[in-house]
Amino acid sequence: MCGRYASTKAPADLADEFHAVDATAESSQRPDYNVAPTKDITVVVQRHPRDDDGEPDPAVTERSLRTVRWGLVPFWAKDPSAGARMVNARSETVTEKPAFRRAVASRRCLFPADGWYEWQRRDAVPKAEGGSGKPTKQPYFTGYADGATLAMAGIWEFWRPKPDAGGDLLEKYPDGLVTACVLTTEAVGPLGQVHDRMPLVLAPGDWDAWLDPDASVADGPVAALLTPPAPELVAMLAIRPVSSQVNSVRNNGPELLAELPADQVREPIQLDLLS
Repeated sequence: MCGRYASTKAPADLADEFHAVDATAESSQRPDYNVAPTKDITVVVQRHPRDDDGEPDPAVTERSLRTVRWGLVPFWAKDPSAGARMVNARSETVTEKPAFRRAVASRRCLFPADGWYEWQRRDAVPKAEGGSGKPTKQPYFTGYADGATLAMAGIWEFWRPKPDAGGDLLEKYPDGLVTACVLTTEAVGPLGQVHDRMPLVLAPGDWDAWLDPDASVADGPVAALLTPPAPELVAMLAIRPVSSQVNSVRNNGPELLAELPADQVREPIQLDLLS
């Protein structure tokens, strides 16, 4: 799964990296070291621009950075509360699930990130040995070793309150709401030591195929991406234990990315497997 990640690069820099137009809102301009579900986030989309009458130009596509909410709200939902539970979609079943199949068909996006957090469950340490007697979780951060931007595959959807919805919803969302979720897949290699799932990370050479709004999800180039990343890509990642400060969404700063000293990590995973 992917329930937290870091995205600290300026939208202008991301726009250059993804060859996109920066159309983000001011609220997404700040570095975020602890991106959590239901926050406003930056994603990369590619669409046909529309004319003054709202008609798309089939001959042209435009790639842009957009501000959306993390947690996909299906178009048929009565209210946006469903989005809090739909921050991830399994790549193995995304084309089948009613909540996701329309979005993955033509509304695919990328989540730019420095990397993601995952928690490894630890067995309880008895109180007699100085522990709490309860199971704990050690957070780890994973990103490219060279600091390059990591692109997680995602899908987005547009939701608008029904005409007969309560007045509060119509007033709060007069222009509708755009939301998105991250696709996940089986963890590859040593990443499975932390969790059995991981975000579906796409290599730069796959971005065009994933974002193409005219490519069917059943097409070979797109369907082939709904599989775990190649070992060669995983070998480019670095994973490190970090402080449990990331457990609280109230904490948000560069200290969350700092590697935890080895003497503070119980039963560390075999990090050398990633070298």
